[in-house]
Amino acid sequence: MHLYGYYRSSAAYRVRIALNLKRLHATQLFRHLQKGEQRSADYLPLNPQGLVPALVLADGTALTQSLAIIEYLDETHPEPPLLPASPVQRAKVRAFAQAIACEIHAVQNLKILNRLRALGHDNATVTAWAHDTIAEGLAACEVLVSAEPGPFCFGASPSLADLALVPQMFNARRFKVDLTAMPRLLAAEAACMAMPAFASAAPEQQPDAE
Repeated sequence: MHLYGYYRSSAAYRVRIALNLKRLHATQLFRHLQKGEQRSADYLPLNPQGLVPALVLADGTALTQSLAIIEYLDETHPEPPLLPASPVQRAKVRAFAQAIACEIHAVQNLKILNRLRALGHDNATVTAWAHDTIAEGLAACEVLVSAEPGPFCFGASPSLADLALVPQMFNARRFKVDLTAMPRLLAAEAACMAMPAFASAAPEQQPDAE
């Protein structure tokens, strides 16, 4: 397999964690988002959205969208499971992951921030947009898991929710979001980062880190 990503991409970060947890190898190939390499002519056939990640399977099939990729990996390599057995808990885990991937990250990613700049907003305004989006979204996520058992988001083992949370916490710190009012999220993050599968997937550990 080949994983196209960028060291600081939250979406690619999620997939790296999943691959590590499943003990699967994918050769990493990089698309520098700041340089627009994700929109190059050789990459767009793999991901017509011009986004990372893309996971290319051994038969040449290209998969896109990080949550879909992770669920594919979970279905084809079920150990360790990334979704609970209970349908209700599976729905809760998916809702948490989608709250981050669809409602937080999607609204503050590089593509959106560049569009704001193109509309004439200065960097201070753009940064404030990202900060407020993350802060508001993570505050809701704190409530979503406040009554769930730990140490991870939904119990004794990491799930799809944790794979979404950890990269977003990295982004939160980049935009100087105050996380002190989110003790449940911080505890889940700490449990994750104590695992080599999460620690080795961190942006600063990637070959293309700057």
